[in-house]
Amino acid sequence: MNDSAAHSSDGGWAADYRAWYPMRVAAYVANSGAGTVSVYDARLEQPAAVVQVGAGPTGVGAAPDGDTVYVANGLSNSVSFIDTLSRKVTATVPVGRRPFAAVPSADGRRVLTANWGADSVSLIDAATRKVTATAPVGNLPHSIATIAGGRAYVTNSGSNTVTVLSADGRLEATVRVGDFPSGIAGTHDGKRVFVSNTGSGSISVIDTATNKVTGTLPVGKAPLGVVVAPDDRHLYAVDSTENALLVLDLTTNQVTSRIPVGKAPQGVALTPGGRRAWVTNDDSNTVSIIDLDTGKVRGTLPTGSKPEGIAITPR
Repeated sequence: MNDSAAHSSDGGWAADYRAWYPMRVAAYVANSGAGTVSVYDARLEQPAAVVQVGAGPTGVGAAPDGDTVYVANGLSNSVSFIDTLSRKVTATVPVGRRPFAAVPSADGRRVLTANWGADSVSLIDAATRKVTATAPVGNLPHSIATIAGGRAYVTNSGSNTVTVLSADGRLEATVRVGDFPSGIAGTHDGKRVFVSNTGSGSISVIDTATNKVTGTLPVGKAPLGVVVAPDDRHLYAVDSTENALLVLDLTTNQVTSRIPVGKAPQGVALTPGGRRAWVTNDDSNTVSIIDLDTGKVRGTLPTGSKPEGIAITPR
């Protein structure tokens, strides 16, 4: 038996390859009905692992350096820290009741959770993995967008508002938006934040210099997860009742296309180059992969039960 055959039989070469060339760009999907996170190689577009986390995981966030992924465990009142190299949980941090989102600050030094059941946001020190502050926000906080400079924008689904927090968790402003605000995303230049108003079928545009709503865009019936393209020229929003990914041109503020996906889509994330969108389909137990150059679904992969949040590591 030659060396090649020996390594093939025991997985040696594959293990060596993984050790020297670890998977860096990966998609992480929170399966709220299974207590797991499905991990996918985003370049090969195939499953890579399943990680056990807390109960009822919903939101997922990826650290700016790609080394850690954060998962909000809604039924365990905690956040799981997943090491992206080993794909293992390295810490579980208790937070407020029913956390729905777990998002790193723009500089990666903190992790913020939207505690749906406590009307608060927990600020976790990413290095010490301890909660350093708890900030009161509006009713039923859902999602968080963080921008350069440390500010955080929190959607309050029960108050129809967005709370603006400083880097240390102080209240800076409260912005009135549409009905049942849920998903939220900021432009990469930090100048605008987009809020999906699931109950109003619209997206509110917030100017971060003034913290005022400068526009309301009609989009679909029940927009949920949103993400902004790397060049800040397009916005992608899932319509959870129309089973579609909506593409908005931010130079004209118009929906330019609707791409069919699975049933009850929840979350959306982009690959680092912005050419692929991954959409979680809650009622289909799948994730759709869309080629944004052609506007077509290029693949559909199975997930665990009730996939919701998704994050793709930046590198």
